[in-house]
Amino acid sequence: MNHEQLTTEWLEIGTIVSPQGLRGELRVYPNSDFPERFLEPGIRWLQHPQTGEIEEIELLGGRYISGKNLYVIAIEGVENREQAEELRDYKILVDKSDRPSLEEDEYHVSDLINLEVYHQQTGKNIGVVIDVFTAGNDLLEVKLHQQPVVETKPVRDLSQISRKSKRKKQKTPKNKPVTIFIPFVKEIVTVVDISNQRIEITPPEGLLEIN
Repeated sequence: MNHEQLTTEWLEIGTIVSPQGLRGELRVYPNSDFPERFLEPGIRWLQHPQTGEIEEIELLGGRYISGKNLYVIAIEGVENREQAEELRDYKILVDKSDRPSLEEDEYHVSDLINLEVYHQQTGKNIGVVIDVFTAGNDLLEVKLHQQPVVETKPVRDLSQISRKSKRKKQKTPKNKPVTIFIPFVKEIVTVVDISNQRIEITPPEGLLEIN
């Protein structure tokens, strides 16, 4: 990584998830509302998933896979499936200063992550935005501040069950935070205040219920 790269502020626009076919094409999960990032040829950068090293690449072009929220891209020098496989989980970056201009009520995905979400009527802080899904109507994934209580079953006497069952019973499930999905439409998300790191919503009945 050269000095210029060290001083550049990067914007993540997508993640390479898998090869596509046998000719070196790559499937990319987008983290950007701007399809031209994956369609128009030009310079992009790749970030190694473990080391964080950044390298310059040339995007030759791409296309959108309808219904899967994925792009398929071609990169110069990546010509077969084996080369493409080596790029699995790499992040695709652009220079943060190279942002497309926004229309009114448009936002960069990176600006929405970590915004606090408030119920406009009650003032309650509901949660924080942890992801944005851009397929069709945009959805904000919000991690709830008040996590539901999960009831645990009483522990059985392990001496009374078989060895095989003991291994099964001692398995600890992974605790994944409960999230909800909020449609990013003006009727529901009424206020987006980037400078104060907050969003205000007027949720319809049932939107905040956890099943």
